[in-house]
Amino acid sequence: MSWLQIRLAIQPTQAETWEDILLKLGAVSVTFMDAEDQPIYEPDLGTTPLWSKTHLLALFEDDIDPDALRQHIQLFGGNNTPDFDLEHIEDQDWERSWMDSFHPMRFGQRLWIVPSWHTAPDPDAVNLLLDPGLAFGTGTHPTTALCLEWLDAQPMTGCTVLDFGCGSGILAIAAKLLGAKQLICTDIDAQALEATRDNAHRNHIAKDDMLTYLPQDMPQKQFDVVLANILAGPLVELAPQLIQYTRSGGRIALSGILAEQAQEVRDAYSKHFNLAPTQEKDGWVCISGVRR
Repeated sequence: MSWLQIRLAIQPTQAETWEDILLKLGAVSVTFMDAEDQPIYEPDLGTTPLWSKTHLLALFEDDIDPDALRQHIQLFGGNNTPDFDLEHIEDQDWERSWMDSFHPMRFGQRLWIVPSWHTAPDPDAVNLLLDPGLAFGTGTHPTTALCLEWLDAQPMTGCTVLDFGCGSGILAIAAKLLGAKQLICTDIDAQALEATRDNAHRNHIAKDDMLTYLPQDMPQKQFDVVLANILAGPLVELAPQLIQYTRSGGRIALSGILAEQAQEVRDAYSKHFNLAPTQEKDGWVCISGVRR
């Protein structure tokens, strides 16, 4: 089966109106995309902001008359009709297409992230089998890559580890495979905790070795290693909590931070940690240190 796709160049204030119009015209799905390259990093809670230049993409079943669709759009929009175009799209297995683009990746000297449907390139390496499911964290984003490279360079044998904002569990699982003893993972998203448990099981990690909690249920204890790959704003806000979770002499690694936000985050932790030089990749940074 193929589809007819319409793409409209809209302003954020037009989004709701044109979404309603296209659904009334029979669209089976409506998607908003960035028309340029304007990432939105930390929206306010409860908001879903759009880009200043947004593309609205709507899919219709292929049996719809494209000329009639054009006429209806012009009729609804009148003189304010956005620029738009129509194209036919062949159907495909979208999940398979995504899986085919996700390949094994190496981080540091020992660690490989291997999609669960791939064979490990180096059977003797530390191979983390990953199925990210609906949660973030595959190693493809610079923030995750920076944390994995930091972990690979650390002595982890026998350590207790907290993964704060665990997503897919990739960082905690990497720590365990690199020698950590006990892991605790927390996330505000129940789906993330489910993905973390699934990935832990896939990597043959015993349930008692890797516990998952919603933040409000977290045990109050200190850890040898604290990992937090979230965003700069929450890292600053949560600094007292993350500092408290790190034992004296323990290590911390913080990421999800844009390069221009690094100093603000460093300032929030510098009184309690001897911080290493900031590591940067593609405009994102990782800040690490040892608690005094």
